[in-house]
Formats: sequence, C-alpha cells, structure tokens
Amino acid sequence: MRAKATIRLKFPSVTHLETVKTSLLPEVKRAGFGRAQVELDDDGFFLVLKVKANDTVALRSTLNAYLRWINSTMNVLQVLDQQT
Repeated sequence: MRAKATIRLKFPSVTHLETVKTSLLPEVKRAGFGRAQVELDDDGFFLVLKVKANDTVALRSTLNAYLRWINSTMNVLQVLDQQT
C-alpha cells in the first residue's frame, strides 16, 4: 500500500456513532478485495476511518465514498431527531 489516510470524525452521541459504524460495516468487509483497505474504529465520540490504498486515486475515491455515506447517514439521523 502506497497511500494512506486516517480521519477522525466527532459525533454528537454514541448512538449516532454506532448507527453510522453499523451501516458502514458491510462496505468495510467488501472493500478489502479492491484497491483499498478500510478499517473502522471508535474512540469515545469519534469514528476513526483508516484507509490504505495502492495509489492516490484509489485513496481519494475510497475516502469520497465513505465520507458521502457517513454524510448521508447523518442527514437521515438529523431528520429522525427532528421528528421526536
């Protein structure tokens, strides 16, 4: 692996963090077969996204995909929070 990145994202609650992490797990398991490997960890209110890729193109596309998925899930959670 020639390119890598680690991103720490702070969540407003552990419930939101666990929801996002659970929703990403199927993609994390599948990602190991392509040009990038992804690991998800949690640290308090932080989600730690670690990506290792064969090249910067694969790194960028993987990061973009995961950040979009996280953003989409957070948007849904915000709507649900407003409903209650």
